[in-house]
Amino acid sequence: MITNMKLVVLTTALLLATALFARPVAADADVEAGKQIGYSCLGCHGIDGYRNAYPSYRVPKLGGQKAAYLEIALRGYREDKRSHPTMTGQASSLSDQDIENVAAYLASIGGDTVAAGGSKSTSFGKAQACTACHGQNGVSVNALWPTIAGQHEDYLVEALSSYRDGSRTDPVMSAQAALIAEEDVALLAKYFAGLDGLETTKPE
Repeated sequence: MITNMKLVVLTTALLLATALFARPVAADADVEAGKQIGYSCLGCHGIDGYRNAYPSYRVPKLGGQKAAYLEIALRGYREDKRSHPTMTGQASSLSDQDIENVAAYLASIGGDTVAAGGSKSTSFGKAQACTACHGQNGVSVNALWPTIAGQHEDYLVEALSSYRDGSRTDPVMSAQAALIAEEDVALLAKYFAGLDGLETTKPE
């Protein structure tokens, strides 16, 4: 049986390895150019409760995510590390510079709740390993890792399930998700979804 402390130790080791090889965020991202390309993203991500058709889950909230993480996500779809027909189609034609620009644009709108710090004085024993990256209250402690506080519960279940079945890959999350008991996936999703955090990004 894997204990919470063992999960935390493993997480810390993986984080150190990931940080050593993390790609730095470009300082010259063009927000306006990103808006021209990324405005269509809000056709799904800018509508409250908008659902993915199959499997059915609400598309993720982006308001409050940092540009560095959004870049990682877009590259994941472009490089088939994440499986989603629409997102792969959207990302496949983007250059590295396009991705930096789009991520900078999306990170520049919304996110007041995350900026204010999210929920106060929260804790959940089963979430101990998660908080090493995602923050004690689900607000990320590093721009490379996503904030998950306030994210749609069904999307969090889908994301964790994708890491567990290998349809989404990441050196840290693939290892972590494999150690989470199946019955805890829904509990973790419910906990983080109930915290103050991410918002549906609205077109300006």
